[in-house]
Amino acid sequence: MSKAASRPRPAVTRPAIKPRNVRTRRIAFEYPPEKLPRHYVNGDLVMSHIVTVLSSLFPEGEDYFVRTVRNYRDQIDDPELKSQVAGFIGQEVTHGREHRQFNERLASYGYPTRLIDRLTKYGLSFNEKVLPKSVQLANTAALEHYTATLAEVLLRDSEAQAMFDVDEVRSMFQWHALEENEHKSVAFDVYETVSGNHRIRTWVMRFTTLGLLGTLIAGTVLSLLLDRSTYNPLRLFPSLRKLPRSPWLRREVIRQLRDYNRRGFHPDDHDTSELIAEWKTRLFGTDGALADRMKGAV
Repeated sequence: MSKAASRPRPAVTRPAIKPRNVRTRRIAFEYPPEKLPRHYVNGDLVMSHIVTVLSSLFPEGEDYFVRTVRNYRDQIDDPELKSQVAGFIGQEVTHGREHRQFNERLASYGYPTRLIDRLTKYGLSFNEKVLPKSVQLANTAALEHYTATLAEVLLRDSEAQAMFDVDEVRSMFQWHALEENEHKSVAFDVYETVSGNHRIRTWVMRFTTLGLLGTLIAGTVLSLLLDRSTYNPLRLFPSLRKLPRSPWLRREVIRQLRDYNRRGFHPDDHDTSELIAEWKTRLFGTDGALADRMKGAV
């Protein structure tokens, strides 16, 4: 046996889990037809379809996130991380429920939300059959980085907020965005605790990016093709011209997404603690916009 082979490997030191309050809020939203126009993102044709496709991915996606984290629940010894996992699961289950209700309303307008939901379910079920559980967890950590980053844009950028000019829709997405940032490190910390393989994490992120972009583009094209307004050039072309200037496509957002593949990366490197505190007050403080919606919390 060579000296290199006999040399003991250095112990892997995992960073301490940062305390954070990941709270399950029981809340509900309603979308009466008279208050929800068909193109509900500031009247913009393409963005309304993009947001619809994203919302269509959430119910089955959130369930998948929960399952991939639960696979390792028994291997987590840290009481802080255990508590955060419980909050993560509660938040994600609620997100899936609320987006499913929203998607059902959109389906009544002719959006293909039910079809996208079924296809998402089949695709994620296939993942769970063929991929190792550690890769599934890495997939969740990668997608959580996307959702938290895009959610941060909504909470920080006034232009992004103004695009959601339907009060109920804006409130639902702001609530979701807040909670995505509250639990943005949970799946990542579980992955680092049970695996921590940097190479697998970065390769999974690359494939996740290709899959997410492909799904989003294909779903949006399908959704647009089913909308009669798409065939009106006075609606379609101005909407397409605005798309590259979207706040979600700015360079700093792309850089933050790419930072995930940096060795030593952690979601908390992009500190949103003050942003979370601000929006918890704005939404759920004493005079918060959604304080009267709370059905209780655990």
